Amino acid sequence: MIISNPDFRLEPLVLPGEEVHLWRVDLAAVADGELRWLKILSPDEQTKAARFRFARDRRRFASTRAVLRTVLGAYLGSEPEKIIFRYAGKGKPFLKPRNSAESIDFNVSHSGDVALLVFARGRPVGVDVEQIRDNLDPLAIARRYFSTHEQSQLAAFGPGERCAAFFRCWTRKEAYIKARGDGLSLPLDSFDVSLEARKQNALLGCRTDDTDITLWPLEDIEVGKGYASALCVRGHGWKLKS
Repeated sequence: MIISNPDFRLEPLVLPGEEVHLWRVDLAAVADGELRWLKILSPDEQTKAARFRFARDRRRFASTRAVLRTVLGAYLGSEPEKIIFRYAGKGKPFLKPRNSAESIDFNVSHSGDVALLVFARGRPVGVDVEQIRDNLDPLAIARRYFSTHEQSQLAAFGPGERCAAFFRCWTRKEAYIKARGDGLSLPLDSFDVSLEARKQNALLGCRTDDTDITLWPLEDIEVGKGYASALCVRGHGWKLKS
């Protein structure tokens, strides 16, 4: 599902237990509704939005959070501004108990002009998107954060492919951590992912949990040229609707 209009409206939505719903938001388009979005945000979200130095970043944040509230409201039958969030490790939001009768798990990520929202019923999910940039030293960053095996994979790529491979690795690792909800308690170098392009089941192993490869399917999402993104959903027997 794609949202690319600042004036979009949603009818009540149904989220079957066997489905995972992925929404893509065109932030360059929906950010024009900033005044509408700010009215939907909670006071603490409005405060956070006001702290951004650049108007572009403020608008992207406000748009992403307001669209998240709007979509959740359509699933829950609730007014978006009345949804109450709590926050787990590394800032992952979840629904406060009185809003969670439908047992919806969700996650959100945004970078550049793309935001991704993922929703499932009763199963943890994690999503990450990053705009690919070449103004960094991928090998140096990998030495600080990636596992030894991932560093070796990255070094095998030629200079022209290395930045894309780096961001594939980064988004896969972030999606896995966000799905698990462990935040900083799970070091980035404690598990391995594949850096191959369009890799399904990209989780290769986790040194803190031998069963993770089967319990946490991890795969790429195609969102457009210049971006890397990944999705992690716990368990099996689900189908993706996007």
